[in-house]
Amino acid sequence: MAKYIEIGKQIKAQIMRGEYTSDVPLPDQVSLAKMFKTSRVTIQKALDLLINEGLIYSKQGSGTYVKQNINLLSKFDATVDQYVGTTELMRGHTVTSEVIDYDVRLPEAKEQENLNLAIADAVYDFVRLRIVDGTPWKIEHSIMPVKVVPGLNKGVLHHSIYHYMHEELGETIGAAYRIIRAAQPNAYDRRYLDAVSDTPMLEVEQIVSLADGTPFEYSFTRNRYDKGSIVVYHPERPML
Repeated sequence: MAKYIEIGKQIKAQIMRGEYTSDVPLPDQVSLAKMFKTSRVTIQKALDLLINEGLIYSKQGSGTYVKQNINLLSKFDATVDQYVGTTELMRGHTVTSEVIDYDVRLPEAKEQENLNLAIADAVYDFVRLRIVDGTPWKIEHSIMPVKVVPGLNKGVLHHSIYHYMHEELGETIGAAYRIIRAAQPNAYDRRYLDAVSDTPMLEVEQIVSLADGTPFEYSFTRNRYDKGSIVVYHPERPML
């Protein structure tokens, strides 16, 4: 993970804990650079991430401040462009995983297309139930290429896959393409998420790539309507 992203996450965590409030500016970039033992350029990139998330804003001649509506923004599960894993997203909570299904097989036509694979390139096909603080939270059905994410066994699946990729494989997560839709409950939803026939489900279909553009994940994530939400944040735009 790039250093500016790590620093951005640390500053965000401090904001969420109330260490920085809307009435007092954040430390200036020189002070932050000293605190994190890095350059001002890295700090600027970290702050830009938080500006884009709608958490902070810069006031010319005064400094950088936490937005007053931070409590509103922070109550949602995820922004539409957020593609960190569930463990990172739910930091501060106990996240565990139950592996429901696991297989290694050859890819189907759509998986070949979405993951840029040849017909002989094996993929992992697995379903996990993500449990947050003891409560079933979401079901993730994921397809990942064996050649891009080697060693992805059931033991790894009980923990954070993104952490494994970063720490063990040295990979950096890049961009994500998402389709968000409403759905009816399927057999997994009824069995593991306590959904009934008319329970609305939130489904996120996504393709996630590494920093170099290599696609490594084609997945479907499903939440009950009362166990997850997606917020769309539109930053301010100058008037034309």
